[in-house]
Amino acid sequence: MYDMKALYEARSVGEAVALRLEHPQAKILAGGSDVLVQLREGRLAGMEFISIYGIDALRGVTIDEDENIRIGSLTSFSHITRDPIIQKYCNVLGEAVDQVGSPQIRNIGTIGGNTCNGVTSADSASTLHAWEAIIELTGKDGIRRLPIKDFYIKAGTVDIKPENGEIQTAILIPKESYENTYGHYIKYGMRNAMEIATLGCSVNVRLSEDKSIIERCRIAYGVAGPVPMRCPTSEALATGQRPSAELYEAFAKSVISDINPRNSWRSSKAFRQHIAVEMAGKCLEEAVRRAGGEA
Repeated sequence: MYDMKALYEARSVGEAVALRLEHPQAKILAGGSDVLVQLREGRLAGMEFISIYGIDALRGVTIDEDENIRIGSLTSFSHITRDPIIQKYCNVLGEAVDQVGSPQIRNIGTIGGNTCNGVTSADSASTLHAWEAIIELTGKDGIRRLPIKDFYIKAGTVDIKPENGEIQTAILIPKESYENTYGHYIKYGMRNAMEIATLGCSVNVRLSEDKSIIERCRIAYGVAGPVPMRCPTSEALATGQRPSAELYEAFAKSVISDINPRNSWRSSKAFRQHIAVEMAGKCLEEAVRRAGGEA
């Protein structure tokens, strides 16, 4: 039996907002793959919980009226990987979340829970940053949207306002970010499954019509700092350039200017810097290849 003070179940977004206003200290329960583990370990003993798992309106992937890819916050990792919209326009996100945990965790774990945890090692985080995702929050004052780079405040903390009844309702990927854009994600860990990333790197590019020039480049890391982060120095270096082995090498080395990994029991700072360089070059080369360029 779980040691919880109370469990409230919301059946609509409006009901979830009302419950959050009434119980601002309550923990939101989505898929539960993280929260229930913490509860079982006793770290959340005596807390109140608001389950939003029954809100089917928060599931699924669609293209909205502004041609954004809209991913409901309760959409499972397995659903994202298999979804035809993701496979067509942002396949790298499906590949990234397919590296989360085990099949059982991917079936129950949600993209909203993964981002709301605020951890830099989340497998979705670097790709969503590289694709300039927008976080949609719904509260008593209506809908609030903010860039994902502003959503992550510090390690384990994101910009959600419980006092306003806010819950995360969707993640949007703008058309400008996914149109004619191709990417690659590499996760480094000690094992191939059931492993938290030691480092994650996601790169995407858009090539010129003749596939000879990188018109747009984005790169983001997880576990290269306290929150997921982009590398503007590297992005500027690659933009407008012809793909080449020399470019990949220079691009890879340039990431050191922007990242700030730490020493931890999983890895030293120096090793994270080393693999960050290796990952960057490989990700860029593969992204160019997927975009139709000569890697």
